[in-house]
Amino acid sequence: MKRETVVVLDFGGQYNQLVARRVRECNVYCEIYSYKTDLEKIKAMNPKGIILTGGPNSCYEADSPTCNKELFELGIPVLGLCYGAQLMMHVLGGKVEKADVSEYGKTEVLVDKTDSKIFKDVSDKTICWMSHTDYISQVAPGFEIAAHTADCPVATAQNEEKKLYAIQFHPEVLHTVEGKKMLSNFVLGVCGCAGDWKMDAFVEHTIREIREKVGDGKVLLALSGGVDSSVAAGLLSRAIGKQLTCVFVDHGLLRKDEGDEVEGVFGPNGQFDLNFIRVNAQQRYYDKLAGVTEPEAKRKIIGEEFIRIFEEEAKKIGAVDFLAQGTIYPDVVESGLGGESAVIKSHHNVGGLPDFVDFKEIIEPLRDLFKDEVRKAGLELGIPERLVFRQPFPGPGLGIRIIGEVTAEKVRIVQDADFIYREEVDNAAAEYKKASNSFTRASKDSTLGRADATAASASARWRSTDSNSRRQEASFSAAALAVLRAASARPRRLARAWESSRDVAWAWRRASSWPLAASNSCWVCCRRTASRSCRAERASNCSKRLRQEPARAAREARSSRPMTRAITPGPFCPRSSEKMRERALASSASSHSGADAAASPGAGSA
Repeated sequence: MKRETVVVLDFGGQYNQLVARRVRECNVYCEIYSYKTDLEKIKAMNPKGIILTGGPNSCYEADSPTCNKELFELGIPVLGLCYGAQLMMHVLGGKVEKADVSEYGKTEVLVDKTDSKIFKDVSDKTICWMSHTDYISQVAPGFEIAAHTADCPVATAQNEEKKLYAIQFHPEVLHTVEGKKMLSNFVLGVCGCAGDWKMDAFVEHTIREIREKVGDGKVLLALSGGVDSSVAAGLLSRAIGKQLTCVFVDHGLLRKDEGDEVEGVFGPNGQFDLNFIRVNAQQRYYDKLAGVTEPEAKRKIIGEEFIRIFEEEAKKIGAVDFLAQGTIYPDVVESGLGGESAVIKSHHNVGGLPDFVDFKEIIEPLRDLFKDEVRKAGLELGIPERLVFRQPFPGPGLGIRIIGEVTAEKVRIVQDADFIYREEVDNAAAEYKKASNSFTRASKDSTLGRADATAASASARWRSTDSNSRRQEASFSAAALAVLRAASARPRRLARAWESSRDVAWAWRRASSWPLAASNSCWVCCRRTASRSCRAERASNCSKRLRQEPARAAREARSSRPMTRAITPGPFCPRSSEKMRERALASSASSHSGADAAASPGAGSA
């Protein structure tokens, strides 16, 4: 498939992936490469445009990342961002120096050249995100200043004849109000891209490509039930039908009931024409992970077992030619195989096959897509929306959301807590799809030294694209309720485990990070808008609340009242859902009653 491509050269900036995503939002295909990429390779790609990212260095230093002057003489439009802008000026004969006044944050940019192609339909005064200590003190020959700020004389420089643009700020971040418009002006206006990179065309092309590559061969897919592998399964099923065998490994580290959900969609009664095999390997994984506490070690073990199980299943079904995986573009970048970024973490589905694996080749139909593009492809394929918009879940599953050693009991508690928490978020938050992720995890329980107290060491975390601190605080409260509700099957035994105030205090702090989060949120909220005394007073109130709650939890534990009453909305989460609290308390009371009956002689080890 011949497609227009924009190349992003990474100079170590933190926004490299974001730049590429913004370009793709213009319906133009984009790839990230290191600034060290050979110029001949760039020429061979015949890109429509080149974007130089930001970076932490000073371009005038001897050992700083740089590029060849010839890059700007290829006749290809080039856009430099932040460090990339300074480097462009430095290489082409301009001057870059350390600024007397550094700029960081939202800054008003004044557009001098309103007829500039970059600033087409952009306001004369626009808010942009600055982050630099060096500045362009003199533009290179042939360039003219197109925009400035109060402290930065060259916010934008351009040589429109050669289609070279240097932008000191970051148009790729949302803080730059009209940044998307500027990038679109460059990609569509300056580079002349048609903007025809769309998911319907990608799906059709990928299906044809898979058919040509596979021929009459057989494909084995590592199906996890997540968005990526599910969309990969849909693409492969559409392309080759029964030549595809999907092996779903239930390693016991999935979310609650997820195994049955996956089988419902892709199994014999599902909507896809493929062979589906479910492998129940829970105990095998628990045995392999016994005694392992290091997250990276757990990742390696879980990934290795995936390969081993696929080998075993391949031998059972006969010759298998290809192994398919749901690798996506961020997996490649984070594994250090794209751009100049350091290795963030290893991915079990990146890096090729081990020498002793019998498959001929890997098929990765989604390798070039970001997550939002994968979702769009899934909708094109008709995959159920509830699966397409499922929140990200790590390949190693709960294995790396459980801090310390993985045990079946810890997995059960985290699954229950995670189910309740996500259910509460789904029901109570109308903007659930805007949440980037929400989950629970279990911490070490060695301090309490009791198996039943594992629930006390579960903690909850919330990540949201919404910066509204009140909503985040309310969600922390929901998370804490979920943890205790998940543990309420045996409240009397838990109450005994939490008998001492010291144990309760430790358990509370481990079980709910909400009071601490409230304190942090208050501090952040007040940092810019309130006086130091106000910040101190609010932080003090949060700390006082943190000290008081464990004592109240201890009293309720001794009186056998529901443990969830220890968690109530504080002064900094006024939007906490009353309905959510009532539901949680009712559920806990119901579980409490059931446990009372179960607490009769002979039921203590249930």
